[in-house]
Amino acid sequence: MGENEETVASLAQLYLGNILYALELAAISLDEQEKSGDAAFYRGIARKLAAARGREVKKD
Repeated sequence: MGENEETVASLAQLYLGNILYALELAAISLDEQEKSGDAAFYRGIARKLAAARGREVKKD
């Protein structure tokens, strides 16, 4: 693969902070709509992404 090729993984890594922020905003909005189950789902995704990044950093 060339250096300029963008992959889902490379973009997700680059914008992880923004993605986590957006997921939390979605969760907050869902909480306000009294959809706590849906909010928990999005927070769960954020936790998995953050944990995966933590393992990746720890490995390096």
